[in-house]
Amino acid sequence: MTLPDEIEATEPALDEPLAHPSALRLTMSSPLYRGATIAVFLGAVGFSAAAPQIASFLVNDLGASLRAAGLFYLTSLTAPLAGYLVGRRSDHTGRRLGLFRLCAVLGFVGWIGVAYSTQLWMPYIISAVIGAFGGAATSQLFAAIHDQLKAHPNPHNDGVVAVVRMALTGGWVIGPVAGAVLAAHTSLRTMLIATALCTLAQIVPLGTLRIAPGYGDTSQSQPIAPTTKAMLPLLAFTGLYVLVYLGEPIKYAYLPIYMTKQLGFPAGLSGAIIGIQPLVEIILMPLAVIVARRIGMVRLMVIGAAFGIAANICFATTGTAAGLFTGQILMGAVWGVFAALGIIVAQRLLPTAVATASAVFISSTALASALGGAAGGLGAASIGLPFVFLIPAVAGLLATIGLALMVRTDR
Repeated sequence: MTLPDEIEATEPALDEPLAHPSALRLTMSSPLYRGATIAVFLGAVGFSAAAPQIASFLVNDLGASLRAAGLFYLTSLTAPLAGYLVGRRSDHTGRRLGLFRLCAVLGFVGWIGVAYSTQLWMPYIISAVIGAFGGAATSQLFAAIHDQLKAHPNPHNDGVVAVVRMALTGGWVIGPVAGAVLAAHTSLRTMLIATALCTLAQIVPLGTLRIAPGYGDTSQSQPIAPTTKAMLPLLAFTGLYVLVYLGEPIKYAYLPIYMTKQLGFPAGLSGAIIGIQPLVEIILMPLAVIVARRIGMVRLMVIGAAFGIAANICFATTGTAAGLFTGQILMGAVWGVFAALGIIVAQRLLPTAVATASAVFISSTALASALGGAAGGLGAASIGLPFVFLIPAVAGLLATIGLALMVRTDR
């Protein structure tokens, strides 16, 4: 399995640094990049506002048991399939923004359906069937951005992707707080309606903007579906990414319980520990792009995955506020690397079908959330807290080894 040379090669960004605008200026000057930045922010705010509240909605409004509410997250297992189908269609037609708008509308319909559900089975079916396609909207934006960047080469192109990805992370910082406040002052159904409106509002920043079908793809006028062999590097990388991501649902489910029930931390301290990660992540994203130009993207990801191992060991063994802060800072470094660079690597591993690559990679987080939730539940029941965090540490070790092998194979 061979990685494209451009993943590990140093970008020629330092040759003429004054001849090109910065990544931020480049992003703000382009209607596509600027609109995509705002759109992914709105989508992330909406989804992250609902994610922590959906179980409460199922229990309090529809009478679900705690076990049934937990099973709702398994509906995300359909997201990779929906993403692949949308991505394949996008690569065949080249109409990224049209499919983006369609997916955003489907996402809106899905969340409205969940908000107005009157029977327990309804949110499960709606989320698995309609909501899965709504989640593919973001991948189409990244595919459109890739096409535009390819058509207009610039040393700061990777920085543009990082800026858009930072907006996505910023939405995840704001969304959970906004969702909790809105639900507390109105109702859970109102909060879900607000999520639906944020999902639909993604369309607004891009307006009626159009780009030429297959923009930037000069290899063939009628792209064909990639073969299984061609997709193997992408699938291998995505599988390793799933192993890295596995710890996130475990951490968000059990770290607050561990801090409150067993360590007796006050709410303010617990909130500060949880909140430090996205702050570190946003700060480190631009730095990750710069470092990757010098040492290579996948090589930097090996280091990032190793940070994840150390972070989960901190969660499992320290039992102090300083240890948990250290773990969260290390985890922020993990996602500063993977959030900024993951989508770029995925697209370069399948350059003839970037929409498919984007969809497969982005939808893999839903798969990782479902697997992580299941692993965390079984681990918490068998080995308890805090040792459940050793499960993502082992998964991170496997990911680190796998990524190192990818670099070694390419070399």
